[in-house]
Amino acid sequence: MTTVPLSLLDLATVESDGRIGEALQHSVDLAQTAEAGGYTRVWYAEHHNMASIASSATAVLIAHIAAHTKTIRLGAGGIMLPNHSPLVIAEQFGTLAELHPGRIDLGLGRAPGSDMATFRALRRELAASEAFPSDIRELQQLLGNDLPRAAVNAYPGRGTQVPLYVLGSSMFGASLAAQFGLPYSFASHFAPQLLTQAVAHYRANYQPSAAHPEPYVIAAVNVVAAETDEAAEALFTRAELDRVRRFLSRGREQELTADEAGALFDSPGGQQIREMLRFTAIGGPERVQTELAAFAKHADADELITVHPAPTPEERLASVRLAAPKR
Repeated sequence: MTTVPLSLLDLATVESDGRIGEALQHSVDLAQTAEAGGYTRVWYAEHHNMASIASSATAVLIAHIAAHTKTIRLGAGGIMLPNHSPLVIAEQFGTLAELHPGRIDLGLGRAPGSDMATFRALRRELAASEAFPSDIRELQQLLGNDLPRAAVNAYPGRGTQVPLYVLGSSMFGASLAAQFGLPYSFASHFAPQLLTQAVAHYRANYQPSAAHPEPYVIAAVNVVAAETDEAAEALFTRAELDRVRRFLSRGREQELTADEAGALFDSPGGQQIREMLRFTAIGGPERVQTELAAFAKHADADELITVHPAPTPEERLASVRLAAPKR
């Protein structure tokens, strides 16, 4: 059994033949299931111009989920800070923190979370990503107590001390989180290559801060849980094919069929997409817990954030329930 806390990353997945409203209701169901199952937090990722993901207005979605849950922590995993001014994010998450005290997290990423056309539509410039470190410092000030009254303040926001997390999949994020004395969350659910190297660098170079005297690592891992090991393995086979189909359908007028995706399954593109799922715990409840414990040790993680790529909403809900710390 894994002894580290388990959390959940929800992409608010929109089914090929489904409606966005249905996806958002499914996110409520997932969060309520995670809360009942003893998960620590649920995070939502900012993505734009992607028909299959409904979490683009991240703060709005968090507010809705928070109103339909009671105790579980909720946050962004993450807000892509180059897309926004720190003041706007401080106001949004400061508002959430005032409405739901002690329950709101703010994970921060440097990537735009979209294509370049969307980045331009957000009225941002390429240089915005270079300001990521200084933007984090500005955000810390806006959410803290120390700004002089003559300066610009975030209302709501000031004094809420919303916890910040640096998200990343490279050595840059590891170095920045260590330098700033912030918790670090590694996106190993889709970028497994540098996991152990980045975590080791973060821990070795960590500079203690007042809020975080010790380093804290959250590692993301895919989970495919079912009632039995055999059912989970069959489910993973379908999930893997569905991942290939969805990714290779991007930019096409019509999504690939399962047969068309199957023909590309072993292509270089298909293999690259399947490699994203390298870290996946697969099995019935017992085996999944054993595999999660092994992954936590491998990643040297203090917490795992689980991603459930099962193809249907019902199967994702079951996977979250069956992998829960409390069953």
